[in-house]
This record gives sequence, structure tokens and C-alpha cells, in this order.
Amino acid sequence: MSDTYLGESTPKLGFGFMRLPRLDGGGGGFGDFGATPQFDLPQIEKMVDYFLDHGFTYFDTAFVYAGSEEAMRKTLVERHPRDKFTIASKLNLMFVNAPDDMLAQFNTTRERLGADYLDFYLLHALGGPSIQKAEDMKAWDFVKGLKEQGLIRHLGFSFHGTPEELDGIFRKHPEAEFVQLQINYLDWESPQTQSRRVYEIARRYNVPITVMEPIKGGQLASEESVFGAELKKAAPDVSVASWALRYVASLDGLITILSGMSAFEQLADNVKTFEGIEKLTDADRALLDRAIETINSVPSVPCTRCNYCAPNCPQKINIPALIGLYNEYLVYRSADGIKRTYGFMTGQGGKAGDCVACKTCEEHCPQRIDIADTLLKLSPLVD
Repeated sequence: MSDTYLGESTPKLGFGFMRLPRLDGGGGGFGDFGATPQFDLPQIEKMVDYFLDHGFTYFDTAFVYAGSEEAMRKTLVERHPRDKFTIASKLNLMFVNAPDDMLAQFNTTRERLGADYLDFYLLHALGGPSIQKAEDMKAWDFVKGLKEQGLIRHLGFSFHGTPEELDGIFRKHPEAEFVQLQINYLDWESPQTQSRRVYEIARRYNVPITVMEPIKGGQLASEESVFGAELKKAAPDVSVASWALRYVASLDGLITILSGMSAFEQLADNVKTFEGIEKLTDADRALLDRAIETINSVPSVPCTRCNYCAPNCPQKINIPALIGLYNEYLVYRSADGIKRTYGFMTGQGGKAGDCVACKTCEEHCPQRIDIADTLLKLSPLVD
């Protein structure tokens, strides 16, 4: 199966194991370092079975998704024949301080997964300093060696960097068989993510693509958002999330589109979208263009992230980051959509509810933002 997967002409739904349903109400994912998530294993088993029963096979996890690899072993690997699914996991260089650390991390991943081999193995989150670290640690040679030994079937990398950096990686490493990119209709022309430009570079090098964040962490699924009502009015019988998935599926050169589904209802809706999926029409694209205009026109707290405020906060609150999350809420009207990121941002510092309204921060704010009032509004949404 894995030898032909790279040649798929129609992208299929992939099951991302980063936002699994949990009994403890947590969000899961990258921010849970050191935590022991309480996953809802019966629900995950139900989701895995439904996914496979509908002809989908690609499962994605990572070393740094706390508890995810173990959950995949329990709900997938130990319950289904190995030739009925493909597994992707990732090597994270944040935890590599010497070349030997890479083998230790890979062996830990295999042990957690209970898998003799991985179908897809990625260098995780390349971009900025991690690109050079991959060179210094000879990470590319390491993953090539794993493939030569039959321990992985395909090697690639996930990417969070500039188009110029991506071009440099492809020029230096033609052995990369696929790349994982963040692509969705809101980030397509975003000056930060630059989805269109990195996609076009991957296409120029003819490197197949797996897509992450097609629904932008669930934000583009919100029917309560400023654009959700307009999309529901245009197509009452389909979900808001389906628009985001169809947008990405209309692109060429894709292997799979990963969705981090945290409930069976989300999985069932995504499966429904991909069964007989159709590319967007010109009218559909025009509607999404209007949705993007609506999103970008929402009034927000005018924080420029100058960070004059945070060093003066006695509660050690990352004020610019939390204001940014509140601005996201104003657009998407989904508290669940920001809670996971909020947990990551407040792991080593103060929470919004820790604000004592001393307003020392406001004395240093060039934008004259009512910071204490903004944190007061954010706190009941996330604390």
C-alpha cells in the first residue's frame, strides 16, 4: 500500500492524532510536554474503525504529541492488520542534542507504536534554526539510513518556514519524498504562513504534499464565526468545515489532507465530505473570497506585539500572545478553538485570570489598550 500511496491522484482524508478526544477535557497536542493525557480510548477506537471502514488509511502522529503514539498503538496497531493502514510519525530535533539522540527517539516511537516499521517518517517542523540543526546533526543521513534498513518506507519533513527556506531544502535534499505543509484558504495569501508560495515551490520540485491544518485548528469549522452564517446560507446541507476541506482538495499534487478530529461527529462529517468530493467552482471560490474579506474586516484589539507591556507584569502574563488569542476568538467565536494554544502559551507563565488589574502594563502600552479589561474578557473563555 505505502509504495503506491505517493502516486494517489485524488487526495484522501488523513487522521491526525494530535487533537484526540479526552476524558479530562484537555486539548492534547504539541503543548502537553510531560503531561499524561486521559484519552477517551473507546471513542478513538470507534473513530479508527469508522475511518478504516470507509476506505481511508493514513494515520499521523509525532513523538512530541503527548500520549498520541501510545494511543495509536492501542486503538489502531493492536486491533487491525498492519497491511490495512499506514502510519506517519516525526523526529523532533528539539529533543536532539547529539546524533545518538535520534536513534533513541526513533526507537521510542517504534516502541510506543508497537510497529516494526513506519510507512512515513518526517523531520518535524523544519524552519528557521531547525534547518541548520538538521544539517549539524546529520538528520537527513539518519533518516536515509532508516529507509535503507527497511525501518521506514518513505522519508519527508513537515515545514514551518519561509518559501526561500523551503526552496533551499529541496535544492539540498532531493531525497525528500514528500513534504507536509500548512494550507487552508485563510492562510493561502497570509504574509506569515504564505501557503500559496510554499505550495507552488513544492509543485515546482514535483514533491508530493501532505496537508496539515486545512481547517486551521478547527477555526474554519465554526458556525458561530463571522463567516459561518454566510457559508451555511449558501449550502445549508453541508458543514462549514467541508468548505475548508474542499478548498484544499481542489489542489493538485496532494497525498492526503490531515484533519485533527477530536470527536466522532467531526470524523463522520469529514468522511462524508470526502466521499465523492468535488472541486470548488468559481462561484464557491468567490464565496470564500468574501468570507476571507469578512474575517479580515473584524475589529480587533490593536496590539502590535511590541512587548513593552509584558516585562512589567508582576504576574508574568504573556500579554501580547493572549491578546492575539482574544482577537482570534472575536473572529471565530470558538473558545474551544483557542484553548489548546492557550494552554501552551500559559504553561510557563501567568493565565488571563491571574491579572490583578494593577494596570502597570497599560502605562507602557503605546496603543493605549485597556489590557486588564481585555484579559478579563478572555479569562472566562479559557481559564
